[in-house]
This record gives sequence, C-alpha cells and structure tokens, in this order.
Amino acid sequence: MVQATLSSNWVRMTTRVLTMSLLAFAIFGPITNMLLWAVAEVWYFPYKLPLEYGFSFWERVFRPEGNATEALFSSIWIALLTVVVSLAIAIPAGYALARGKMPFRYLIMLLFLLPQAFPAVAVHMNVARIFYGLDLTGTVMGVVLVHASQGLVFAVWIATAAFAAVDGELEAAARNMGAGRWRTFIDVTLPLALPGIMASAIFVFLISMDEFTGTYFVGAPDVVTLPMLLFTSSMEGNYQIASISSLILLVPSVGFMLFIERFLKADVLAKVGS
Repeated sequence: MVQATLSSNWVRMTTRVLTMSLLAFAIFGPITNMLLWAVAEVWYFPYKLPLEYGFSFWERVFRPEGNATEALFSSIWIALLTVVVSLAIAIPAGYALARGKMPFRYLIMLLFLLPQAFPAVAVHMNVARIFYGLDLTGTVMGVVLVHASQGLVFAVWIATAAFAAVDGELEAAARNMGAGRWRTFIDVTLPLALPGIMASAIFVFLISMDEFTGTYFVGAPDVVTLPMLLFTSSMEGNYQIASISSLILLVPSVGFMLFIERFLKADVLAKVGS
C-alpha cells in the first residue's frame, strides 16, 4: 500500500515536472533564440550557437538613417492615434451600453466582435479596396482606422464593464446635490471608471503596436511600422534585424505590464471585469 502511494506520488511529480519543463521551453525557448540572434555576428547551420558575437547590427538599426528608428516612431505615433480614436468611440459607447436602456444591447456589443469573426486577410483586403477609393491607402490615417477597428473590440467591452462597475448611487447622490448630467459624468462617473478605461487604452496601444496584416494591406509601402520591418527582414533572411525589431516590440508590452501591476491593483481590475 505504501509502495503504491509512493509510486503514484512519483508519477504525479514527474508529470508535473515534465509539464512545467515543456511550458518553460515553449515560453523561453523562442525568446532565448531571439536574444542569441540579436547579438550574433556570424551564425549558420549546423552550429548550435553563434560563432561570433557583437552589436554591429544594433548600431545599424539605430543609426539616424536606419529604417528601424523611423519605423519605431511611426509605430508609436500610429498607436497613440489609434488609442485616441478608439477611446473617442469607446467612452460614449461604453457609457451608453452600461447606463442607457438600449434595445438589443447585447447584439450591439456583439457587432464590435465582427472584425474578429472573419479571417484578417480577407477583411483587410476588402478594407484596402474601399480605402483605395477614398484615397486612404498609403496614409497614416488609413492605418489608424484599420488598427482602431481591431482595438474597438477591447476598448468598448472593457469601457462598458468599467462604467457598469460604477456605483449608481454615487451618481444619484451627485444629481441630488445639484450636479447636472454632464457634471456628474465628468466629476463622478469618469474618474471611477478611469482604471478600466486606462486598461482598455493599454490593450489598444499594444494591439496597434503588434498589428501587421492591416498595415501591410492599407499602409504599404508608404507607411512602415516595426512589424512591417520585422516581416521584411525575416523574408530577406536578416534574422539579426528581425530579432532586434522583436525585442524593441517587447519593450512597450513589458512596460505596460509593469504599469498595470504597479498602478492598477488586482481588486480594481477584478471589479471592472465582473
């Protein structure tokens, strides 16, 4: 009996260790390979590790005339504009969906999921045809609108949850004290929903920074972002430039994760998500 229990515990522990090892390899394996390519000067098959290390490709990426610096600033600028456009729609839409007695409320919320319900390539090909007739192809505004169509899913749903989590009695108290509807929204509702709105802005920013397909069909070749540069470098076999571009894309993701952990407490996010 004791031997059977020990055997069962050993099998359970072995399975757990193997599962954790496979998970760690799946997560850190590609990142380790990317880090090696970022500092590899010479590396080719069949060698398992780079033959020479250095930072000459980093210098090439960040030199003033390099495409990476321009692509980085272009990505950040487009992402910021995407956040502004998305929040300009998501805040009033989220408030109306959370507070207003709208018919077909859930159907309207599902409509914001439509861009995610179809293959991205098919959607963006048709969007590119429409934008071509509107002279929006090859423009920053055209790319921003495509990115916003992807980010609105998160922006509207999170904003709706944030406004729904605001205690209606606080709004009623402000109205009873003489505050109008607009003053109540600015001084009471919006500040209380701000953590959720900030979370939606972060999601939209990261989605825009990582978006490739929409930028490729609508913006290329005039608008170049970091994902575009990463794709071009990979297709040309320049894995050093592609890896460095990937590491640059990781910076805002890690930074915003630290921001959420530091300023948006878990209980606030849990309340917004409920």
